[in-house]
Amino acid sequence: MNVDLAVEITRQAILLAVIVGAPVMLVAMLVGLVISLFQAVTQLQDQTLSFVPKILLMVGTVVVLLPWLIGQVVDYTHELWTNIPLNL
Repeated sequence: MNVDLAVEITRQAILLAVIVGAPVMLVAMLVGLVISLFQAVTQLQDQTLSFVPKILLMVGTVVVLLPWLIGQVVDYTHELWTNIPLNL
């Protein structure tokens, strides 16, 4: 294995991590923004008001997107294992 191949595999792994993590992070950001606006308008400053809905919606996002997320990881792993004999 040469350095270029190692860098490419690492780049693909990081890109996969970003692609898999992005939907959950986007949901967390949007929910946090909406709740922050609600708290600013109503002047409620309770910490659990932002924590509980954010966690619930993040878990819901993972449950809904789990087949797609697993498919992405399985495709990457399959490609990685398939190319091992070609790179030795």
